[in-house]
Amino acid sequence: MCVLPSGSIRHEKGIQVIVSVVPGTVDLPAETLRLAVSAVSDAAGREENQDIALAIVIGAGAVTGGGEDFLLVVADGMGGEPAGDVASQIAVNALRDAFPELPEGDLGQALKQAYRKANDAVARAGIEEPAYAGMGTTLTSALLHGKYATIANVGDSRAYLLRGDGLTQITRDHTFVADEMAKGRISADAARNHPRRNILTQVIGTAPKLDSSLPSIFELTLLPGDRLLLCSDGLYDPLDEVDIRRTLRGQEPDAAAGALVALAKERGTRDNASAVVAAAFPTRVPAPGTLPGEASRTGGVPGTMVAAAISVLLILVLILAVYFLVMQR
Repeated sequence: MCVLPSGSIRHEKGIQVIVSVVPGTVDLPAETLRLAVSAVSDAAGREENQDIALAIVIGAGAVTGGGEDFLLVVADGMGGEPAGDVASQIAVNALRDAFPELPEGDLGQALKQAYRKANDAVARAGIEEPAYAGMGTTLTSALLHGKYATIANVGDSRAYLLRGDGLTQITRDHTFVADEMAKGRISADAARNHPRRNILTQVIGTAPKLDSSLPSIFELTLLPGDRLLLCSDGLYDPLDEVDIRRTLRGQEPDAAAGALVALAKERGTRDNASAVVAAAFPTRVPAPGTLPGEASRTGGVPGTMVAAAISVLLILVLILAVYFLVMQR
């Protein structure tokens, strides 16, 4: 299940859905980045898709087709609970409605408020409709404003940053295994195959109120060449860091997102697979500007420069004239 740029949600059983946003150019004081984003979600290892992948331009750019502000989201409805697809849809809708444009001020705080609204909406729906009781979803998102990225997460959908040859997991899973790793009780290698690795300790919608410490917030400054990946566990579980690095590097976001999902399916993922990719492409760095002045009759070339050039020419002519006079004597 994937949210389209128009805001509608389309369910396609077992069919890959791709959403791309035309790159926008971002002019910054010291450098220029061209940002491009894309989202792909696929049922992959399950019959139905309870994931949502979203990549949209927000604010004025959503109307003009330009702009520098983006909202990226991955939500993974709890596959073992009823109506996981409903939970993920409600949560993503809440985030999308919270950011028709980028708010001023602290984006981390704005995301915290939006996550609380998402949790309230999912929990309320579970109470009002008995068939939805117990539903929940992970929720990992990013607000991109020029070269700045503010990331939030609840659950085990992840955000990764590829910078050069280094791949870094930005978010920390809210799972039993992640907690055990943080306490030094198990190693990273043991965690990959731990029988309780999919047990979530935090999720959107299963409790009436979201824990006050959530969502976890991370802030990044993107550099030219960076790739940001948001993904569900059905995508990263069957892949290793080499797979992710190789697939992200050197590809446009739509190709990279699609290739990651396809690779997860090839590697036998047993869950839905979703990927949202943002790429920061380097462009020409603008030269330091000067205050505009009135155009002169010389096409804008300062008059002092023209006067100086004429003076030099006159001196050269005078020197040549004296030279020829001396030679004639």
